Order: sequence, then structure tokens, then C-alpha cells
Amino acid sequence: MNVPIKTPSEIEKMREAGRQAASVLEMITPHVEAGVSTGKLDKLCYDYIVNALGSTPAPLNYHGFPKSICTSINHVVCHGIPDDAKKLKKGDVMNIDITVKTADGYHGDSSMMFIVGENIQGERLCRITQECLYKSISLIKPGVRLSELARVIQAHAEANGYSVVRDFCGHGIGVDFHEEPQFLHYDGYAPEADIALAAGMCFTIEPMINVGEYKTKVLRDGWTAVTKDRSLSAQWEHTLLVTETGVEVLTARGEEDLGFLDR
Repeated sequence: MNVPIKTPSEIEKMREAGRQAASVLEMITPHVEAGVSTGKLDKLCYDYIVNALGSTPAPLNYHGFPKSICTSINHVVCHGIPDDAKKLKKGDVMNIDITVKTADGYHGDSSMMFIVGENIQGERLCRITQECLYKSISLIKPGVRLSELARVIQAHAEANGYSVVRDFCGHGIGVDFHEEPQFLHYDGYAPEADIALAAGMCFTIEPMINVGEYKTKVLRDGWTAVTKDRSLSAQWEHTLLVTETGVEVLTARGEEDLGFLDR
């Protein structure tokens, strides 16, 4: 398996890509409210990425995807397509997934959850899913195998009564939107795919956690993935750099508490 190791110059470009991706999520946060359409959120993100950042929304026209961001609501697991007719309502739980391609050609990929109004079940699911992400990030350092990160995600999700989606995974990232390695969020690695991390690797962790069963299906649009049992799903994602001593969260947002990385 050929996993790219970023040079110091490439790492600086990845830091800028990650910073930009985080800034898009920070920009769009105050606009997520009842009554706004997912199409409007998509347009706001497109305008910001192109005009304020001078970059490109990587999902737009990627293998035919028609929009600039993914908006996945309630039982939609991932790759939800923004729509001017789809307006958020109180109680909705939504993931917004952002990938920026900078003018230098490097990608930053991140997603976060939003709860419109109140949803007690959704709030718990979102919290546990974010904890799955953080617990895996906290283990990253050279020599750790991908399966170790996956096991902590699966264990935490299942200990809280949830399931881990098997059909989608994290991925290496850099000049290409998707590079090696693939990162499973559950303990399903073949020995040859269970690589040890090395400094300079960049990849995403993006666990998708369901209230019900882990099985998914893709709708007729060819993109929108939903839970087969229509249970709630949540996802959080960061782009990560393996350093000589641990990890750098390239897409960290200002409101996040990443103090666990210092312990």
C-alpha cells in the first residue's frame, strides 16, 4: 500500500487547507436555523469558499456530485444533496460536510453536526459520535495501527447502544481528495491493510454512528445514503496529520476543546 508521506512544504499547504475548511464550518454555523433551506446553506458556502478564500469546493462536480457541500439530515448518513426546497425544521439533526481545495491544490475535509432547536436523542447521539472521533484522535502517533483507532470507535459506540456504519470510511488526503489509506471505523481490517502510522501521513477520521442498525442504502439519486431502518445517524470528521510525537488536527475549529491531546 502506497501511503503518501507529506514533505514539510506539503504539510504547510495541508495546514492552510485545513484552516480553510474549518473556517467554512465556522462561517456557516450562525446560518443553520429553522426555516433555512439546505440549498441556501450550499450557496453561502460556495460564495465564501470561492470569493473569500479563493479556493474551490471540492465536492462540486466530483464524480457528478451536483453541489458544493453535503447536508445530511436525520436518518441520512452521508452525501445528502442540498436542495432549495428542503428547509430545516425544529428538531432536525444535520451534518454539514465541507471539503476545500486550495489554490495550491491541497484538500481540507471536515464535517460537524448541528441540532435545530431541541432533540434529546439527537443531542446524545451527536455527543457520543464526537467522543468516538476524539477518542480515536487521542491515540494517533507513529507506530499505532489503524485497527487500534477503529476498535476504540466501535467500542465506545456499542457501549452506548449505537452501531458503526460499515459502508463508508475515512481516507488519506492531500493533492488528491481521496488517497491511501482507507480508514475503517470498526474492527474489520485485513492484515495487509492494517498499516502502522508514520509521521507525515494525512488522513481523515469520520465515524458515522447510528441509533439503530448499521446497515445503509443509497437512494435513487446515486448519492444520498440513509439508514435502512430510518434511525438517526450522526457524523463528525477531521483532517489529521501524524507528527513525530502524536497528532495535529488540521481542521480544528475555534470552539472545540482539544485539551485531551495535551494529556
